[in-house]
Amino acid sequence: MQELNFPQFEYRFKSTENKVSIFDVIRKKFVILQPEEWVRQHCIHYLLHEKKFPISLINIEKELTINGLKKRYDIVIFNPDGSIHLMVECKSHHIPINQTTFDQIARYNLVLNATYLMVTNGLNHYYCQMDTEAQRYTFLRDIPNYKSK
Repeated sequence: MQELNFPQFEYRFKSTENKVSIFDVIRKKFVILQPEEWVRQHCIHYLLHEKKFPISLINIEKELTINGLKKRYDIVIFNPDGSIHLMVECKSHHIPINQTTFDQIARYNLVLNATYLMVTNGLNHYYCQMDTEAQRYTFLRDIPNYKSK
């Protein structure tokens, strides 16, 4: 797999029927290793080990409905009160991050109302903080580490 712009972590792999799977510590199961999944797993470990978010607040690939259409977000981190702290959109390393990607996460955020957004293709990472009152976002150098309240 492609080397990514994340710290290295130890992964568990399994091969069955000519398909390689990687263990997802959030979903507690092996998932087929596709390029986007490789990015998602790196991002999960980054959020857990570097940013210190508790595993209990992280949710992966859940369905949401936007304008009657069913969509799936990649990663959401909740606040202890149930509101959404961070939403992450992961793309494969060969997919460039562009306005379409930001439009996608912005549409998702109309439903989820996350405080922070992160978009990554594993090579490039973009972070922003939402200002819902002013209906705009501010780009950041990084997302803040987890702070328990």
